[in-house]
Amino acid sequence: MNISKNIFHHKKLFTIGVEEEYMLCDSISGDLVDKADEIMNMIQDSIRNRYSYELLLSEIEINTTPCETVSEIIDEISQLRTNTIRIGEKLDFKLGISGTHPTAIAKDQKFVQNTSYKWVANQLGYYAKRNITFAMHVHVAVKNENYAISIANSLRRWISPLLALSTNSPFFEGELTGMKSSRTMQFGAFPRTNIPQKFENFEEYKGIVENHIVTNAIEKPRQIWWKIRPHMDFGTIEFRICDVQRSMRNVEMLTAICQALVYQSSLDYENQVLPESFNLEYLNDALWKSARFSFDAKVIDPDSNSVSTISDQINKMKSYIQKALEYFGNSHINNQINYILSNGTEGDRQIEVYNNQGYDGLKKFLIDNVES
Repeated sequence: MNISKNIFHHKKLFTIGVEEEYMLCDSISGDLVDKADEIMNMIQDSIRNRYSYELLLSEIEINTTPCETVSEIIDEISQLRTNTIRIGEKLDFKLGISGTHPTAIAKDQKFVQNTSYKWVANQLGYYAKRNITFAMHVHVAVKNENYAISIANSLRRWISPLLALSTNSPFFEGELTGMKSSRTMQFGAFPRTNIPQKFENFEEYKGIVENHIVTNAIEKPRQIWWKIRPHMDFGTIEFRICDVQRSMRNVEMLTAICQALVYQSSLDYENQVLPESFNLEYLNDALWKSARFSFDAKVIDPDSNSVSTISDQINKMKSYIQKALEYFGNSHINNQINYILSNGTEGDRQIEVYNNQGYDGLKKFLIDNVES
């Protein structure tokens, strides 16, 4: 396979793209329904490339065009959500948003029948059906392949605070799992979903991808599903950390954070002050704790190796990107970060609804409270 570094050479820097994965739910019960094929057959030609299959027929993905501003991203996502909701009115389903469906059973799921997803299903068997998960991915364009590798190395330190802000999947197969992001656990059963190692240069990264292909570990580079990766097809930094969000304010917040992190990291790279080496054990521990515990959980700061908390790391990230947020006109998203720190995440709200209304009320909440 020809893997070229030129894909990372962008004239417009820090453009952003977002992918969202949606549940397809029965309009009355809120249970998953297999509507992906019908949706793909109904999409208008003008936006057909804005939709794609995921592994299961009860899921659909939307993706934006590359946008220069977060406000453009929000406008596109709003249009795509609205379009999907209107398709649902015709096909008798509702769009639902959560990192996992609260009651769907793995053995009942059906796979999308195309070559790529058949390969995944054959590789993972039973565990592929357990991937009833729904994520938000953010892509940010960088200057070249050298920037991409060093920035991706450095961004690993912000995986924990990004996940902590976005946790939205406390339930799985009718169980209150105890996790704040059970999506992280379920998708983590797949190979190559870990936090990657530090790469010394693009050639080392390319060599690992090529060796995975040679040994039949993967068929194409995109089947490396790390938490953060330089994307070999788009030439972007891709953040693959966050649970999908119902709130457009949260989508705006997470997108703005990712763009600002890449911008500030680029400046630090140019000034030769970008930290890239971290203890992988501490990064993994912080990932686990962000998926499992509240903001006051203790973690090790990846820069100083001193004891910190998840909320400390969120505030440290917020401080790190302040000038970048100002540069892009997105300083207002600090209000949403502070709101989540004080009031909890969308997953915490799910638990409140469940405690008051049970699973039937929760499933109704997830399909009736999608912002667009």
